[in-house]
Amino acid sequence: MLGTLWEWWRRKTPLVDAVFMAPLIVLSVPMAWNAYDDIGPPPYLLLTLALCLPLVFRRSYPRTVFAIVALVSFAQWGAAIEPIPANGAILVGVYTLAAGQPRVWGIAAALVGELGAVMAALRYAVNPGELKAIFVMLTIVVWSVWILGTYISTRRAYTRSVEERAARLERERDTEVQMAMAAERARIARELHDVVAHNVSVIVVQADGASYAIETDTAKAKEALETISATGRHALAEMRRLLGVLREGDDAGSYAPQPGVGELADLMDQVRSSGLPLEFEVVGVPPELSAGLQLTIYRIVQEGLTNTLKHAGPEAAATVRLHYGDQAIEIDVTDDGRGAAAADDGRGHGLAGMRERAAVYGGGVEAGPRAGGGFQVSARIPVREEART
Repeated sequence: MLGTLWEWWRRKTPLVDAVFMAPLIVLSVPMAWNAYDDIGPPPYLLLTLALCLPLVFRRSYPRTVFAIVALVSFAQWGAAIEPIPANGAILVGVYTLAAGQPRVWGIAAALVGELGAVMAALRYAVNPGELKAIFVMLTIVVWSVWILGTYISTRRAYTRSVEERAARLERERDTEVQMAMAAERARIARELHDVVAHNVSVIVVQADGASYAIETDTAKAKEALETISATGRHALAEMRRLLGVLREGDDAGSYAPQPGVGELADLMDQVRSSGLPLEFEVVGVPPELSAGLQLTIYRIVQEGLTNTLKHAGPEAAATVRLHYGDQAIEIDVTDDGRGAAAADDGRGHGLAGMRERAAVYGGGVEAGPRAGGGFQVSARIPVREEART
């Protein structure tokens, strides 16, 4: 409640300024009835109002208000009217310009106030000693007010910079979150491509085999159909797991772990069951690998075999060689199929995905037809902190 009232009060700047102006009027009015010269109360009342009323609009029109107050004070000096408390309006104007306007306007207002101090000392001092005292006192007051206004201006600028920095950091945080979400979606898209392309390739090969064998070898046709069923279920399970990552606020439970090098043997069995002769060779002692690096190795091998199933042809055979070296992990997926003669529909993203995955760990992928026929995919991933022997 108090906070709401304070915010309302701060928005009513003319009302606030009128409240702060009231003490000047209260202190000046009694002098109108106690005036010791011959001009009488009305001129004092008019002078008080002329000095104080413009202050109501000091924050809306600070320079105009200061100019009016300064001119009224100059007219008072020219008419030799004694200073009154309402002359403090000139100090309010100096503070307003120093606190809320560019530095040059604050300095200009202070110089005008200093000029007023000199003129007041010359006009109202009785003797040289009093002249000096009045001048020093008024000078100290004018520049103290200017220093206070300058400090408030600096403080406000600092507060604004802190608020702007906080707002900028919040925007940058939101941008980073959006970028992270976009990167995660791109990763999931690559995962979906690997999963769907590999499993659909296996299903297509098995379906072709079943169509050839259904009339001559029922057992093999049945085995092919069982492989198609199992592969389809596996593909659906992985797709559900990956798409589930995109669900916001889904706390249904943890998803299945990402495949790694331990699942490569199952991948080889799955590919062999599709009818592709396959050799799997592991050289060296596998080091301790992070989950991300294991997934990268698995997907590179999977994508290489998917390309073989799609493009190598019906009589092809493949070899997968995984070499764990001291400096790098090397992956070779080769086949003796069509090679350069294989048709390319231009819509695949497998090679690009493999290169992106390897690049994350500072590695690279080379792919192309072999000199003696067939196709080869070779990847090399340096052993860094991700792989500790």
